[in-house]
Amino acid sequence: MEFDVEPGDGRILHAYDTGGDGTPVFWFHGTPNLGAPPVPLMRDGVRWLSYDRPGYGGSTPRPDRDIASAAADVAAVADELGLDSFAAMSHSGGGPHALACAALLPGRVTAVAVLAGLAPYGADGLDWFAGMAPSGVASLRAATRGRAAKERHEATVTDAEPGFTARDEAMFGGEWSWLLDVVRPALAAGPAALIDDDLAYVAPWGFDPAAVAAPLLVVHGGADLMVPAAHGAWLAGHCPTAELWLRPEDGHISILTSAAAALDWVTQPRAS
Repeated sequence: MEFDVEPGDGRILHAYDTGGDGTPVFWFHGTPNLGAPPVPLMRDGVRWLSYDRPGYGGSTPRPDRDIASAAADVAAVADELGLDSFAAMSHSGGGPHALACAALLPGRVTAVAVLAGLAPYGADGLDWFAGMAPSGVASLRAATRGRAAKERHEATVTDAEPGFTARDEAMFGGEWSWLLDVVRPALAAGPAALIDDDLAYVAPWGFDPAAVAAPLLVVHGGADLMVPAAHGAWLAGHCPTAELWLRPEDGHISILTSAAAALDWVTQPRAS
């Protein structure tokens, strides 16, 4: 089902719930996507929950939001559904938001998986742009110069190559062609929500990923040109509970071939 939640500040969050009595798992979508749950990962025993981040789909924009603000939004959705705890799973730009929830909602997030997720901008010991496709470097460097520069970039950018590998491209011919169903409407709505996302990625996140106490799985492709594997390695090296799965041949989209196994990992029973 789809429904709206009012988090108490005059905004609307558009949320999703597949229902049932399976293990609750929140899905954190990438940039630019809508927040609908991942159809390729639908299975018995899993209850998918998700929401459109502010500015996407049916959710009210929230300019200048930080990554940490996702925790309160997710808590509002979970409270509406009467859920005390849940696992978290993410892809790409959803990664920082999933980490925010795990860090800032201790006791509620039982485990978290981050596939192809970003590390904090300016992180010690990480050359943040190294290995990133030129289009990604240009887009995110514009964000580092502030909202006006980022808006100018989005107004003038052409169809630049995003950095997909041949393995990534092949994914769009299979079950993960589903991504097009959430990317196309997000793009059709204009760049505002994407701009807010990118500004948040390169600003202070509002929390320390090392504060994540729940079990954390970091999954990254060694051939990723959109979010280079060094980001995943940094997260795994700085989060005490992290386990790293490095897939040398995979890129930013083909890493989703490991998503089903990651879902098994986050939903496995753990001692309380």
